[in-house]
Amino acid sequence: MTQKTLLLTGASRGIGHATVKHFNAAGWRVFTASRQNWAADCPWSEGLMNHIHLDLEDIDSVEQNLALIHDKLGGRLDALVNNAGISPKSETGSRLGVLEMGYADWIKVFNVNLFSTALLAKGLFNELKVAKGCVINVTSIAGSRVHPFAGVAYATSKAALSALTREMAYDFGPHGIRVNAIAPGEIDTSILSPGTEEIVQRDIPLHRLGKPEEVASLIYFLCTGGASYINGSEIHVNGGQHV
Repeated sequence: MTQKTLLLTGASRGIGHATVKHFNAAGWRVFTASRQNWAADCPWSEGLMNHIHLDLEDIDSVEQNLALIHDKLGGRLDALVNNAGISPKSETGSRLGVLEMGYADWIKVFNVNLFSTALLAKGLFNELKVAKGCVINVTSIAGSRVHPFAGVAYATSKAALSALTREMAYDFGPHGIRVNAIAPGEIDTSILSPGTEEIVQRDIPLHRLGKPEEVASLIYFLCTGGASYINGSEIHVNGGQHV
């Protein structure tokens, strides 16, 4: 059988790191792309060779690096997971609202969280079509409700990513490519803000944080045959926080 291939953006920590570990353990060939260098503590030997330095904020460089990505993938891509995202904060760590955001800040966030996602999927369409692959976009609970820590640019970019998921599912579906999204809530990663525990106790019926592996296992399921009729969906992963 042909070894399946994953390309994931934003793999250096949290959900992304757990996801590439999960796919690697399942026998997939894993490629990662991020603006950070390869982390030495990642557990597979081919990781450094399969890492692509890609600054999603620089849209020109994304398009210029497509040739390198084509060459590394070798003609097929079974899963593209768009996990990279940024959420700028104020100097004190608080959310940035409409009154605090300048145009350059908006463009930076939307380049990383939305525009690069569309351009990568477009640029890798042929590889996805060959594999009858799938695309997973990582949105956020902040895309559907005001969040005390997620700023306006992050929230609106994630809401737009939800809409992009539907549009891509419609456009790519006739070619055998499924496109879905997952919307995590409060996940136990290094980027949690002070005060998260209050949200856990007040707003989450399960009264606990989610684990990165719980998100990774859902991403993996959506890329397997068990999810072969799921297309254009956004699945909440938040312990009931959205209800």
